[in-house]
Amino acid sequence: MNDALRRAMLQARMTDRKLAERCGVDVKTVGRWITEGGRVPRARHRWAVCEALGEEEAVLWPAAVKKAVKTGPDREVVSVYPYRSGCPASLWRALIAKAERELAFAGYTNYFLWLEQARFGAALQRKAASGCRIRFLVGDPDSELTRSREREEGVALSLSTRIRVTLAELEKIRHQPGIDARYSGGHAYLSVFRFDDDMIVTPLLTHRVGHDAPTLHLRRQQKDGMFDRFASHVEELWKRGVPVWEGDSDG
Repeated sequence: MNDALRRAMLQARMTDRKLAERCGVDVKTVGRWITEGGRVPRARHRWAVCEALGEEEAVLWPAAVKKAVKTGPDREVVSVYPYRSGCPASLWRALIAKAERELAFAGYTNYFLWLEQARFGAALQRKAASGCRIRFLVGDPDSELTRSREREEGVALSLSTRIRVTLAELEKIRHQPGIDARYSGGHAYLSVFRFDDDMIVTPLLTHRVGHDAPTLHLRRQQKDGMFDRFASHVEELWKRGVPVWEGDSDG
């Protein structure tokens, strides 16, 4: 019996059926998670359960967390997904919610965030108001690089249109201190999203759109490791970037 999961469900007043609906699984599957203590759900389901119950993964499935602990040079790699679309929306939501100091969205369009995260703009405003620094790096919708990538992708919803959607959404919240945006072409084929000491990295493949990109979830564990190197990449792009709004002099 997974007593920790059962207690967390009771405290959250969450029935088997409600939890199954939140996680997108059959109610019998939730029953097995409870009654078969050794059964460990897939990572995306564990994240969904933790979000639904407001509990840490280490409390509900300590064996899974222990198994995931690494000691080699890849210990900063938390999870790997062959497609960004396979990275659960609940993970993005949890990382955004937990961040207190730094949120950096260095995707070329960042368009998908406004689609997949409910009330994303309002969440950013709350984070900025609490002192979290929020930065967006986006491609210039009128640049030759953008046009070149549009020809590569060859999709109906063009790259420039997706960028302009992000710019329009950011315009609505630009009055909130702590939210900044810059144009950059240096990340056209590499997207980096930072949430304090967690990071999601997606190297884009030729003739593929962002949701088809392989994706890494990283967590900082050492100095000058993978996390720090990608973080330095974002900082350099930010220094070179061109402010989206006049008057932005943030260094």
